[in-house]
Amino acid sequence: MTSDTSEVGRKSRQDQPTITVERDGEIAIFRLNRPDRLNAFTLQMGEELRDAFDDTDADDSVRAVVITGNGRAFCAGADLEAGGSSFDASSAAESDEIPADEGGKLTLRMYASLKPIVVAVNGPSAGVGVTMTLPADVRIASEDAKFGFVFAARGLVPEAASSWFLPRLVGLPTALQWTIGAKMVQAEEALERGLIQQIVPKDQVLDAAIAVAREMTANSAPVSAALTRQLLWRMAGAPSPLEAHHADSKAIFYRGQSGDVYEGVMSFLEKRPATYPNTVSQDLPEIFDERS
Repeated sequence: MTSDTSEVGRKSRQDQPTITVERDGEIAIFRLNRPDRLNAFTLQMGEELRDAFDDTDADDSVRAVVITGNGRAFCAGADLEAGGSSFDASSAAESDEIPADEGGKLTLRMYASLKPIVVAVNGPSAGVGVTMTLPADVRIASEDAKFGFVFAARGLVPEAASSWFLPRLVGLPTALQWTIGAKMVQAEEALERGLIQQIVPKDQVLDAAIAVAREMTANSAPVSAALTRQLLWRMAGAPSPLEAHHADSKAIFYRGQSGDVYEGVMSFLEKRPATYPNTVSQDLPEIFDERS
């Protein structure tokens, strides 16, 4: 893998960046980079990840994003350095306004991503270290990975909009069992229940995730990939198939006029690889109502 590693964080920060971004060709790799703290999640890490997704959405040379952790863990959850007050945000609240959940800010940004997301879970994860993976399209786990839905055992509740994401991945009964029971789920059970899609040896997890990301995007038009991702995620919560029909109709209408469709059809008829002319940054049509 060839990589161009850079520190991330477009805002000036006194602290060291908590993630790095690499490139393996058309695949961007985000690495959680606090290995001495098992990549525990901080407000800075959430901000840097959201910035990184802004960058990849705007960069037409990026086809997919892979997220992994440096060191032996993927993410141990929220940083508990503040002890018992680690989750007390009352001092940060302005007037009577309840501050937005930081994990939710990240998962909603991932939900809106215009590029497919694959997570390489390279070791244990817990709390937000699990819930931040839920908006990804595929999760590949190492053999020693485990997933701690430990919120209730800390007096908390699941966050990061996981009450929406998790039941859609594993079903409501499993989601209830895992979260109310504050369960630590082993990789084999996670695979059986659909939380992850593959288990591989630890030294292969990143390569496997990159391969999946590349397979997902190699033959697809970038604009079509972006629209397809948004259609499937947004329609997962639609009240009826009529909502999907309306969105599908708009997408088919706009895509049908595009240079991508002309090239896709002609390359098929001429039995040659396609070269799609449209770009996500310039040619993405608006097919969703604001309420979608």
